[in-house]
Amino acid sequence: MSDFVYTPPDLPLRILHADRDIVVADKPTGLLSVPGRGEDRADCLINRLREVYPGVLLVHRLDLDTSGVMVFALNPAAQKHLGRQFETRQTEKTYIARLAGHLTPERGRVDLPLIVDWPNRPRQHVNFETGRPAQTDWQVLALEDDGTTRVRLMPVTGRSHQLRVHMLEQGHPILGDSLYASGAARDYPRLMLHAETLGLTHPYSGAAMMFTADCPF
Repeated sequence: MSDFVYTPPDLPLRILHADRDIVVADKPTGLLSVPGRGEDRADCLINRLREVYPGVLLVHRLDLDTSGVMVFALNPAAQKHLGRQFETRQTEKTYIARLAGHLTPERGRVDLPLIVDWPNRPRQHVNFETGRPAQTDWQVLALEDDGTTRVRLMPVTGRSHQLRVHMLEQGHPILGDSLYASGAARDYPRLMLHAETLGLTHPYSGAAMMFTADCPF
């Protein structure tokens, strides 16, 4: 990764919702959620939001190459409330992905424990001795003529790189994945993974809310 050059997209903010407690944005692929190490990686979604919402606070993250729905808090009480929802798996998340090959059957669950692969970090890998429990449900949306699969992924847990490793372990890596895919499956202009929906409970009103960002691929 030493030859990685960070070139964040020059795109306007896409705000899906904002009120006094939360702001929900559609993160583009190629933009960090939070600052990376070094001044050249200061441009990120939370810093762009800070120019409009000075008090914005982090709740969760998406990988650099993953696009889609992210929620941020606008005060500490909201941040604590939302953080608890993520920790106790009370949020509902769906992702859209394109995979190499045809995934079967039409529905299923991957249940494989994950942990960082220290010699090859930030890669994660399956480890039945020291891995943390990780489950992902899937629903096939289309088996494409070009030999790929369009799938909806529903993570039960929220481990780092969970969806990417779980699909790899099924023999169907996510297209455009520079860390886990190889050969033709890797040769795509972006990671074909998008956080499509996020359901949560509003930290002030208690209302159930669902946010959607249209899939760009």
